[in-house]
Amino acid sequence: MKNHKGSIYAGLVVAGALFAYSATSQDKPAPTGKDTKKADAPSMEEMMKKAEAAGKPGPAHKALDALVGEWNIEGQCWMSPDGPPTVNKGTASVRWILDGRFVQEDFKGEFMGKTFQGIGITGYDNMKKKYIGSWIDSMSTGMFISEGTADAEAKEFTFQGKMDDPMTGQRNKPYKFVVRILDPNKHTFEMHDLTLGDKSKTMEMTYTRK
Repeated sequence: MKNHKGSIYAGLVVAGALFAYSATSQDKPAPTGKDTKKADAPSMEEMMKKAEAAGKPGPAHKALDALVGEWNIEGQCWMSPDGPPTVNKGTASVRWILDGRFVQEDFKGEFMGKTFQGIGITGYDNMKKKYIGSWIDSMSTGMFISEGTADAEAKEFTFQGKMDDPMTGQRNKPYKFVVRILDPNKHTFEMHDLTLGDKSKTMEMTYTRK
């Protein structure tokens, strides 16, 4: 099955490359004489090497290993900037998927007294040179997409994105997520609503390794 999937992927890459070459060829006049070599497109082997390099996990992916494991979570949520936080608890199972390209978090807990489940995918896009993330959960039908960076020591990751707020009806609200690696057995996650100014933090969760 693994070889079959690899063959399908390779086929898709080759098909895409042929399509791109065909489209480019139709836009340009056929080369003649000395111009032939200059107009030659990259070989299929060269294009495949570039595709493989772009899809290969590297040190930026490995930095996410600090998030992998089984975790107990204690969280606080602020429904208003000056109000008291609600306290929530949960668990998370985080594992590598797709041969070290992404980490997947399966979260289970509670929010406002109700059972809450979420799935997060985090990786590093070699083309964009940015960390990327997605999140879906049992209380919404939307998908939150974010992009981010890490500090020099890969101890702090900062993601930004926009989401619709069903509680207020606001669309495309800017949010910031911050993940801080405190030690091998503990890290924190913060959510910030950037429309709130200095008191932007709406959630903070502490992950402690089981």
